[in-house]
Amino acid sequence: MTKPHVVQVGIASYEQQKARLMAIARGEHKPGRDDPKIWFSSMESLAQVLSSKNQLLLEIIAVSKPASIGDLEQLTGRRSSNLSRSLKTLQHYGLVSLSKEGKVVVPRTVYERVEINLDLLAASRWQSGSPSDHDGHAAA
Repeated sequence: MTKPHVVQVGIASYEQQKARLMAIARGEHKPGRDDPKIWFSSMESLAQVLSSKNQLLLEIIAVSKPASIGDLEQLTGRRSSNLSRSLKTLQHYGLVSLSKEGKVVVPRTVYERVEINLDLLAASRWQSGSPSDHDGHAAA
Protein backbone atom coordinates (compact mmCIF):
# COMPACT_ATOMS: atom_id res chain seq x y z
CA MET A 1 0.00 0.00 0.00
CA THR A 2 1.40 3.38 -0.94
CA LYS A 3 1.41 6.15 1.59
CA PRO A 4 -1.07 8.94 0.86
CA HIS A 5 0.79 12.22 0.88
CA VAL A 6 -2.05 14.68 1.45
CA VAL A 7 -5.19 14.41 3.55
CA GLN A 8 -8.15 16.76 3.40
CA VAL A 9 -9.51 17.79 6.79
CA GLY A 10 -13.05 19.10 7.15
CA ILE A 11 -14.82 21.13 9.82
CA ALA A 12 -18.47 20.38 10.49
CA SER A 13 -20.65 20.18 13.56
CA TYR A 14 -21.73 16.77 14.81
CA GLU A 15 -25.18 17.41 13.31
CA GLN A 16 -23.68 18.36 9.94
CA GLN A 17 -21.44 15.28 9.94
CA LYS A 18 -24.45 13.09 10.78
CA ALA A 19 -26.57 14.68 8.02
CA ARG A 20 -23.74 14.13 5.53
CA LEU A 21 -23.33 10.48 6.53
CA MET A 22 -27.08 9.90 6.29
CA ALA A 23 -27.13 11.46 2.80
CA ILE A 24 -24.29 9.13 1.80
CA ALA A 25 -26.12 6.12 3.28
CA ARG A 26 -29.30 7.06 1.37
CA GLY A 27 -27.32 7.38 -1.86
CA GLU A 28 -28.06 11.10 -2.13
CA HIS A 29 -24.41 12.09 -1.88
CA LYS A 30 -21.33 10.36 -3.20
CA PRO A 31 -18.10 11.50 -1.54
CA GLY A 32 -15.56 12.81 -4.01
CA ARG A 33 -11.92 11.84 -4.14
CA ASP A 34 -10.90 15.19 -2.69
CA ASP A 35 -13.52 15.21 0.09
CA PRO A 36 -12.20 15.42 3.64
CA LYS A 37 -11.16 12.10 5.16
CA ILE A 38 -10.75 13.48 8.67
CA TRP A 39 -13.44 15.58 10.34
CA PHE A 40 -13.36 17.95 13.29
CA SER A 41 -16.43 19.37 14.99
CA SER A 42 -14.94 22.86 15.24
CA MET A 43 -11.95 24.96 14.32
CA GLU A 44 -11.08 24.96 18.03
CA SER A 45 -10.87 21.15 18.17
CA LEU A 46 -8.72 21.13 15.04
CA ALA A 47 -6.46 23.77 16.63
CA GLN A 48 -6.04 21.61 19.74
CA VAL A 49 -5.13 18.49 17.78
CA LEU A 50 -2.85 20.34 15.37
CA SER A 51 -1.30 22.60 18.00
CA SER A 52 2.23 23.88 17.45
CA LYS A 53 3.53 21.16 19.79
CA ASN A 54 1.75 18.43 17.86
CA GLN A 55 2.82 19.85 14.49
CA LEU A 56 6.41 19.71 15.71
CA LEU A 57 5.85 16.17 16.96
CA LEU A 58 4.50 15.11 13.54
CA GLU A 59 7.49 16.72 11.83
CA ILE A 60 9.97 14.97 14.14
CA ILE A 61 8.28 11.61 13.51
CA ALA A 62 8.24 12.18 9.72
CA VAL A 63 11.85 13.34 9.48
CA SER A 64 13.57 11.26 12.17
CA LYS A 65 11.53 8.04 11.82
CA PRO A 66 12.13 7.00 15.45
CA ALA A 67 12.50 3.26 16.05
CA SER A 68 10.33 3.42 19.17
CA ILE A 69 8.34 5.71 21.41
CA GLY A 70 11.38 5.70 23.71
CA ASP A 71 13.48 7.12 20.87
CA LEU A 72 10.78 9.72 20.26
CA GLU A 73 10.88 10.70 23.95
CA GLN A 74 14.60 11.39 23.61
CA LEU A 75 14.16 13.31 20.36
CA THR A 76 11.39 15.53 21.75
CA GLY A 77 12.36 15.81 25.42
CA ARG A 78 8.71 15.17 26.29
CA ARG A 79 7.67 12.95 29.19
CA SER A 80 6.27 9.53 28.38
CA SER A 81 2.75 10.24 29.71
CA ASN A 82 2.45 13.53 27.81
CA LEU A 83 3.86 12.03 24.63
CA SER A 84 1.61 8.98 24.89
CA ARG A 85 -1.49 11.18 25.26
CA SER A 86 -0.53 13.24 22.20
CA LEU A 87 0.22 10.15 20.11
CA LYS A 88 -3.11 8.53 21.04
CA THR A 89 -4.96 11.70 20.03
CA LEU A 90 -3.09 11.92 16.72
CA GLN A 91 -3.73 8.22 16.14
CA HIS A 92 -7.45 8.67 16.89
CA TYR A 93 -7.65 11.25 14.11
CA GLY A 94 -5.67 9.06 11.71
CA LEU A 95 -2.61 11.30 11.58
CA VAL A 96 -0.14 8.78 13.03
CA SER A 97 0.05 5.02 13.15
CA LEU A 98 1.44 3.14 16.14
CA SER A 99 2.58 -0.33 15.14
CA LYS A 100 3.98 -2.94 17.45
CA GLU A 101 7.24 -4.35 16.15
CA GLY A 102 8.56 -6.98 18.50
CA LYS A 103 8.57 -5.45 21.97
CA VAL A 104 8.43 -1.81 20.88
CA VAL A 105 5.76 0.50 19.47
CA VAL A 106 6.89 2.42 16.41
CA PRO A 107 5.23 5.77 15.60
CA ARG A 108 4.86 6.82 11.95
CA THR A 109 3.12 9.70 10.25
CA VAL A 110 0.34 8.65 7.90
CA TYR A 111 0.39 11.80 5.75
CA GLU A 112 3.00 14.34 4.74
CA ARG A 113 0.57 17.22 4.40
CA VAL A 114 -2.78 18.27 5.90
CA GLU A 115 -5.10 20.57 3.96
CA ILE A 116 -8.08 22.21 5.64
CA ASN A 117 -11.29 22.14 3.62
CA LEU A 118 -13.66 24.73 5.07
CA ASP A 119 -17.07 24.91 3.38
CA LEU A 120 -18.59 28.19 4.52
CA LEU A 121 -22.02 27.22 3.17
CA ALA A 122 -22.17 23.69 4.58
CA ALA A 123 -24.42 24.57 7.51
CA SER A 124 -27.24 25.96 5.37
CA ARG A 125 -26.82 23.26 2.75
CA TRP A 126 -27.07 20.28 5.09
CA GLN A 127 -29.75 21.80 7.31
CA SER A 128 -31.97 22.33 4.28
CA GLY A 129 -31.55 18.63 3.51
CA SER A 130 -29.89 19.30 0.16
CA PRO A 131 -26.35 17.95 -0.18
CA SER A 132 -25.71 19.90 -3.38
CA ASP A 133 -24.26 23.33 -3.82
CA HIS A 134 -25.66 26.19 -5.89
CA ASP A 135 -24.29 24.69 -9.11
CA GLY A 136 -25.80 21.27 -8.43
CA HIS A 137 -22.52 19.61 -7.51
CA ALA A 138 -22.29 17.35 -4.49
CA ALA A 139 -21.10 19.16 -1.39
CA ALA A 140 -17.93 18.10 0.41
